[in-house]
Amino acid sequence: MTRHYTNDDARDLLLELARLPVPTRENLLRMLSPEQRAQLNWTWGRWAQHGQRAPDTPWRIWLIRAGRGFGKTRAGAEWVSEIARTMPGTRIALVGATIEDVRRVMIEGESGLIAVARPGESVDYRSGGTEVEFASRARAGIFSASAPEKLRGPEHAAAWCDELAKWRNGDAAWDNLMLGMRMGDTPQVVVTTTPRPTPLLRRIMALEGLVQSGGSSHGNVFLPDSFLAAIEQAYGGTRLGRQEIAGEMLADVEGALWKQGQFDAARVAVAPALVRVVVAVDPPAGTESGRGGDACGIVAVGLGRDGRGYVLEDASVAGLSPEGWAQAVAACAARHRADRVIAEKNQGGRMVQSVLLAADASLPLKLVHASDGKVARAEPVALLYERGEVSHVGAMPELERELCGLVVGGGYQGPSRSPDRADALVWALGEVLLRRRGVGRVRGL
Repeated sequence: MTRHYTNDDARDLLLELARLPVPTRENLLRMLSPEQRAQLNWTWGRWAQHGQRAPDTPWRIWLIRAGRGFGKTRAGAEWVSEIARTMPGTRIALVGATIEDVRRVMIEGESGLIAVARPGESVDYRSGGTEVEFASRARAGIFSASAPEKLRGPEHAAAWCDELAKWRNGDAAWDNLMLGMRMGDTPQVVVTTTPRPTPLLRRIMALEGLVQSGGSSHGNVFLPDSFLAAIEQAYGGTRLGRQEIAGEMLADVEGALWKQGQFDAARVAVAPALVRVVVAVDPPAGTESGRGGDACGIVAVGLGRDGRGYVLEDASVAGLSPEGWAQAVAACAARHRADRVIAEKNQGGRMVQSVLLAADASLPLKLVHASDGKVARAEPVALLYERGEVSHVGAMPELERELCGLVVGGGYQGPSRSPDRADALVWALGEVLLRRRGVGRVRGL
C-alpha cells in the first residue's frame, strides 16, 4: 500500500532530517538522485520556517529582521522567484548595499535566485550584468543603495531590499525606490536585514501597511549545531550577539559617549542670541594629494549669551574635490557669520590652508593639530552634553548617528567608515566651550 504524505508529514520528515548529525545527514542526501535533491530543495512551502513565509494578511512592506543564518536571504529569493513565476513579464528591483552584494548574495549566493530556481526553470544572468531574466520573461533589475539616482525613474511591481541596515545613502535610495513602486494594483516590497537601529529602519518600521517577521539564529533548525555553538561561544551575552544572533533591535551602542535621548531632550527649534560662531572642518583623507576624499566634516556651532553651546548646522559634504569642499566651508561660514574657521591640519596642512583661502581669502582661519585620536578628543565634549550644556538646533540625523557610534575606549561603531562629522563638531565645541575654560587637548598652529 502506497502512503501519501501531507505537507505536514513532509515537513516533519525534513525536520527529522535536519536534526540528524551532519555526517549522517550528508550520507542520506548523497543517496538521493540529482532530481530528488532538486525536488527537496524547491519544495520551499513544505519546510519554510515560521517567519520565512509571506504573510497571509494584506501587506505593502514585509520586513524580515532576524539574526544571522535565520534564512532571510532564502526567504527573499523564494518570494522574488514566486513573483516572477506568477507574474509573467513583470519588473522587479533587487537592491543591496552595493552592486557586489546584490550579485554575490542575492543572485549567485547559496540561497540566492539561481540556487532556488526549480528544475528546468531558467534564470538568465550573466556575471557583471545589470538584470536577471526569468523563464516567465519577468525581469529583475540590479541596484545599489550607494547610487540612489539609478532608482529614480524605473517602475517596478515588486522589490527585494537586502541588508537595509547597511545601506549608505539609504534614505535617498528608499525614497526613489518607493516612488517607482507603481506597477500593478498592489506593489510589494520585501526587506531582509539584520536589525541595526538606523534612522531608515526605524522610519520603515513606523509605516502603514508593514508586516514584520523574524527570529534568532537558533530558530533555524537546519543550521549545524557546531555553527550555533561557535557563535554563542564568541558572541553570546554580548551586545553584538543580541543583535546578530538573537535579532534584537538595540537602541544605543553599549559604552557609547552619546545617547540619542540626549539630543532629543535638549533639541531646540531656533538658536537664541549668540555671542560667537565657529565653523570646524575635518578635511577628507586624500586632501594632500589633491584627490577628493570620502567625506568632509563641516559643522557650525554657536555660543549663546546664556553660556550654552548650540549646534547650528551639519554642512558636511562627501565626494567633492578640495575646491568643492572648501567652497562648502566658505558658504557655511558666510551663512552663520562665523568669527572663526577651524581646520584640522593632519591631512595636509598647507593644502588645507591654500584651498580654504582660495575659496575665501577673508576666512578667519585657524589650523589645529590632532595629537589624540577622535574618541579621546570627543570625551570632554561628551561631558558637556551630559551636563545639558549643548543643544542641537533642529534635527541632524547623520551627525547624531556618528556621535552615537563613538565608544569609550577608542572604538567606533557608527554608520560611516570614519566619524568625520562628529570630529568636526568636537573641534567646534572644543573651541567654543572648552578652550575658554582651559579644558581640552587642542594645539593651535
